[in-house]
Amino acid sequence: MTPLRQRMVDAMVTRGFAARTQESYVEAVSRMARHYHRSPALLSKDEVSAYLLDMVSTRQLSYSTMNQAACAARFLYAKVLGFDPAEFHVPMAKAPARQPELLSRLEIARLLACCVHPAYRMLLITLYATGLRVTEGSQLRIPNIDSGADRMSVRVSGGKGGKDRYTLLSASLLTLLRSYCYTHGLHHASKNPGHWLFPNKQLNGPTAVENIQRAYQSARHCAGITKTGCTHTLRHCFATHLLEGGVDLYTISRLLGHGHISTT
Repeated sequence: MTPLRQRMVDAMVTRGFAARTQESYVEAVSRMARHYHRSPALLSKDEVSAYLLDMVSTRQLSYSTMNQAACAARFLYAKVLGFDPAEFHVPMAKAPARQPELLSRLEIARLLACCVHPAYRMLLITLYATGLRVTEGSQLRIPNIDSGADRMSVRVSGGKGGKDRYTLLSASLLTLLRSYCYTHGLHHASKNPGHWLFPNKQLNGPTAVENIQRAYQSARHCAGITKTGCTHTLRHCFATHLLEGGVDLYTISRLLGHGHISTT
């Protein structure tokens, strides 16, 4: 690891950035450095702007992808290298606001029925039933499931922004999770020392998010669903179906872990 990369990682750790955010920022800056074959510390603001423009104009990447790279660059130059943001301006695009394509309850049932991998199917069910982000779902541990009659909740540890929260645990989801754990022997500490609810093949960490996304897309195609989206669609459906069922917006906002109700 280069000294500059280490400084950037240390600055993010100090500020409590999530591990996935750290990885995304470091990779975004690394790609920019590889593009110019120079250290990012030696780049001018015009070169940074040209790189961001190339992402959307030449490589046809989305504005959200470009903005993520811009955020990483802003953090590097302002917080790590100490450049004045007014002097070293890194532009960001106003990404077009698009409404997600929601799935009906019938489409979700077809999607889940087409997911043949039992662990991935259980994870997708959990995402829809709890509204968790895919990273939050993949990192669940068995102790995060509070099945006490007076509690019945799923505890999210270190969600987006490092925040902890609780979300819903329905009786039907609890029954499915118990059956899943016993079928796969995950309740045995000797077999699953990390107490992961959705472990990888080595049982030494959580399953990879990329595998979950591939399982979702495979099930979507198998189910004949033409609507676009990824696992995050299940989170949108969780919120929308609760709203349609009469749950108030404030409660949904808290369950989703949003910092402001306008996000919801």
